[in-house]
Amino acid sequence: MSELDDKNKPADNNADLAEVARVFGPFEADLIKSLLESHGIATIVRGRTAPFVYPFTVDGLAEFKVFVQEMDRERAKELITARPSPDDDEGPEKPA
Repeated sequence: MSELDDKNKPADNNADLAEVARVFGPFEADLIKSLLESHGIATIVRGRTAPFVYPFTVDGLAEFKVFVQEMDRERAKELITARPSPDDDEGPEKPA
């Protein structure tokens, strides 16, 4: 009978999710999501944007959170940390 009770129990889909990044804008959130998914890590992006053409970053209106499964958290953090930042001057090496 306990097996039947477990099957009828609503699943908590957020139970094993871990936040790995918090960014301000949908473009950076999509970039991180694409990076992680290209390495086989399932990703969920949750965010709040006001219905404006240019969302404001005031009071978290354009804040996006990137979540992965708890078991993938360490690898996702490593990948996010290793990605080049937009301010990096290091690009592809030029031939001498």
